[in-house]
Amino acid sequence: MTAGPSKPVRRRRVLASLLAGYLLVLSLIAFWPSPVDEGASGMIHRVLGWLDERGMPLWAGYGLLEVSANVVLFVPFGILVAAFLPLRRAWHALPAGLFASIFIEVGQNLFRPERFATVQDVLANSLGAAVGTVIVYALAYRHDDETERR
Repeated sequence: MTAGPSKPVRRRRVLASLLAGYLLVLSLIAFWPSPVDEGASGMIHRVLGWLDERGMPLWAGYGLLEVSANVVLFVPFGILVAAFLPLRRAWHALPAGLFASIFIEVGQNLFRPERFATVQDVLANSLGAAVGTVIVYALAYRHDDETERR
């Protein structure tokens, strides 16, 4: 009877599968012919208007929502890439996030003229990848601290 793959091998396979699925979804979002929020933009503007009537600061409008969505969209990128790599190389998720974002924005500019490629999106996406990477480091060091306390 043969033993199955080791725990680290299974972990990397699961992470590779999750990363592939995430990249597929990210590609669909990034290269869909119409902006992702197109169908919901009316509702989003109504909700933001309602919040504005109740004293929401002017800076917390649609622009902040869009930037925040781009940051959140790339947090899983940072987590999955950093977790897939050996911990000493997890920081490579940062330039990978930057390059992936640049690739998306250039691709949108070349192949999806109805979409808007912006430097702001690259910065927000890169921030999201950085947040995801920091989460992986924080969890790894927390795990190391817990192991040392035992």
